[in-house]
Amino acid sequence: MRTPRRRLIAGLLLTPLLSGCFASSGGDASSPRSADGARLRVALAFGPTETYSPFGQDAMLLARLGVTEGLTKLDANGTAVPALAESWSSESGGKSWLFSLREAKFQDGEAVTAKAVAAALTAVGTADPAPSAISDVKLTAEAVGEKQVRVGTAEADPVLPLRLSNPSLAVFAPKAYGKNGTVKVIGTATGPFELTRVTGATAATLDRYDDYWGGRAQASGIDAKFVSDGTARANALRTGDVDIAESLPVAQVASLDKDTVHEVNTARNTSLYLNTKSGAFADPGLRAAAREAIDTSVIAKGAYEGYAVPAQGLYGPALPWAAGKRTEPTGRAKATEPQGKNITIATYTDRPEMPEAAQILQQQLQKAGFKVKLEVRTYARLEGDMMDGKFDAVVYGRNMMLDTGDPVTVLAGDYTCDGSNNLSFLCDKTVDKLVATAQAVSDTAKRQDAALKAEAAVLGTDAVIPLVHLKLVTGIAKSVQGALLDPYERSLIATGTRR
Repeated sequence: MRTPRRRLIAGLLLTPLLSGCFASSGGDASSPRSADGARLRVALAFGPTETYSPFGQDAMLLARLGVTEGLTKLDANGTAVPALAESWSSESGGKSWLFSLREAKFQDGEAVTAKAVAAALTAVGTADPAPSAISDVKLTAEAVGEKQVRVGTAEADPVLPLRLSNPSLAVFAPKAYGKNGTVKVIGTATGPFELTRVTGATAATLDRYDDYWGGRAQASGIDAKFVSDGTARANALRTGDVDIAESLPVAQVASLDKDTVHEVNTARNTSLYLNTKSGAFADPGLRAAAREAIDTSVIAKGAYEGYAVPAQGLYGPALPWAAGKRTEPTGRAKATEPQGKNITIATYTDRPEMPEAAQILQQQLQKAGFKVKLEVRTYARLEGDMMDGKFDAVVYGRNMMLDTGDPVTVLAGDYTCDGSNNLSFLCDKTVDKLVATAQAVSDTAKRQDAALKAEAAVLGTDAVIPLVHLKLVTGIAKSVQGALLDPYERSLIATGTRR
């Protein structure tokens, strides 16, 4: 089994049938530009950890700030819709897709051409490690004339347009790509805001890109701060130091003006990932004992104060297609007595509910007979040891639709032998077979059904214990209009966001 690659997946993916639209904090994104074009002050929960490399977790950060775009993007229902590509069609039984480009410019003034796009996607396809959205496919790209790009995969891929919506597959100008695999993102993207200055991992300055193909942004720029402490983000909103504060701690919500608190259902889960490769939870019986000891309703009420519901599985209530269609897990091992077995549970402070959830788990598992030690750090300090399997269990947040908008992709990345984000180090032949079967299905409804069968197999191993399904809580000053409440957690600032 391949060791998981170091990458933050800041949350779980959303699905092709998510109901509703991206909520706005108010106003109309198409309304006239505000007279002053005031800059937006934003506090984000996660700072850059890879010097803004678009091939890792920093890609989500660039997307939320309106810096980058790919060929496609996701609409409210999780469907791929045009971005830099105006249209597309499949060829060769789904082994390749032909994308027609719109008229657009890079932030360095150069035109977005088929040759430039093909080079950008080739760079993504050869990145090591590969972005999670394409970790299980071999991506190729070639220019077809000036305005068309043919993107291929080794095997037929019915969800390729969804994959290309992932922020890690954003397109940059040719001069951005270095020979050593690095990407210089300052002034080379295509979005409405241009990254112009970075201050380590603490702050970034962005200016409006006036030649953006989608129209001139209403804000003149963005001043972003990266504040891992959730209470500090809430305080900054309360005192007027920032206009938008993402991922507010639920404990802070009651102290804020209710008109500044905005929530949206997401497919983000908090789950307990058990290390099946080494340590206590290599024993299926002890994994079963842990599952039986956990009361998820206590976590939903205690740690999340009602901004989460007890988990129903990997796919939560934000994904209506999963309701009433689940297959009960089978083949679960019989629970064995822990008999004082020592375990270490790790989690991170960047989402303040995580340590609280871990403390509740500690109490419940100790009551069941485990001896439990907690390891709590910032994500940046935790990630390496977590990916290296240094802990018995990890409390971790995952958006099930974040990578591609496809319910199968996350299963391949998180729970198969070669999965690039396999925090449980699971390697199970039945799971791999069912995931592979689901990946080959092109019909949306049948693909969802296949995903639920694979979900049941994953849960049957007790490699992961879903705890709660979350709501996204964002703080937005009353003076701000047009901020995006995106259940996919990819978007926050758009051309119509202003104050």
